[in-house]
Amino acid sequence: MFLELPTSHHIPLSWLLASACPPIKYRLATEVFPGVLDAAKLEALRTEIDGYPGIKQVVRKQKDTGIWGGNLLGVSPNKTLGIKDVGTFHQFRRLVELGISPNARPFRLASRLLYRLLSRDEDPKLLFEYQKYFVAEIGTEPWVREIVREAAAAALAHAGQGEDPRVRGAAHRIANMVSQFLRSELAENPFAKSGRAWVLSPQAYPPTVFSVTLLAYLPAVQRERAGLVERLGGYLGNPAPKKAFSVACGKRQLKPNFLLLGDPVHVTAAGHTDDLPFALHWMEILARLGVLQRSASAAKIWTRLLKDCDREGVWHPKNLRGLPKPASLWAYHAMPLEVDAKRAEARQTDVTFRMALIARLAGWDLTSS
Repeated sequence: MFLELPTSHHIPLSWLLASACPPIKYRLATEVFPGVLDAAKLEALRTEIDGYPGIKQVVRKQKDTGIWGGNLLGVSPNKTLGIKDVGTFHQFRRLVELGISPNARPFRLASRLLYRLLSRDEDPKLLFEYQKYFVAEIGTEPWVREIVREAAAAALAHAGQGEDPRVRGAAHRIANMVSQFLRSELAENPFAKSGRAWVLSPQAYPPTVFSVTLLAYLPAVQRERAGLVERLGGYLGNPAPKKAFSVACGKRQLKPNFLLLGDPVHVTAAGHTDDLPFALHWMEILARLGVLQRSASAAKIWTRLLKDCDREGVWHPKNLRGLPKPASLWAYHAMPLEVDAKRAEARQTDVTFRMALIARLAGWDLTSS
């Protein structure tokens, strides 16, 4: 069912340009309202971004190998996998969101590693956090490497590398497998019984946070695979099953939280969500895919967000005492871009900017003040 969403949005442009951090100002002037700032002002913002504390916080954790935290997929501590900090894919994408230059050394170091991961290099060291954990598990390594390639391709596409034939090739291969899944009966029931527990069917290849992100940042591939995007929008608009399940890898069973079996956003009837940063990020992804209108949760959340905006369009909910807190870290790379939570305006700019970006990506009519 197609849901009604607004076709227009008012953006407090002057307020954002006066109150937001340099990364938000720059992206506002390049992605939402191109041309609102002249070249000299954009260059001045680029200089501010290069010295922005948010970028420095991420860069100082990177190793000379391009890796962060000694792992790839980590979004939160995991004793089993030995993960203590956010991993490489998410830290790299955070630098992209913050506007780091593609010529910067941290960007180049990470890109080199990501392209190697995207290749079919079978070096065991490239398993990183999974290397020791799955060393004796037959059947596990191919699954892990496939997920890693998805994540690497998504990160590179997000970083503007979508025209590279290695990224496009990976995108089409992944799109083929996801399309086959969505066309099959497994899309309705992807589970199989394993003892007393439910596992994902070995033949199932559902979309993941990574594969959906990959397609979202490749508009050319979207045009070539319009049928897939349409089916994907319908699939992601359905409620996700509540059934607990795992993925059988050898003798082990994993519970990956990046698999998508429906809408991943939790929202109440009143439009409240337990993870506003992820909800906004997810709405942005859907808008990039052109399927935002298929999401029931998006319509509810957007209505709630509008109620929390003042007359100028600034997000201003009652009793806002800090930055919106995530229930997970899947939007770690995207929010917050602000690092100074002490300023009252800084608590509002991230959400206000994301709403503006979503409206632009959705093709709505924009007004500003």
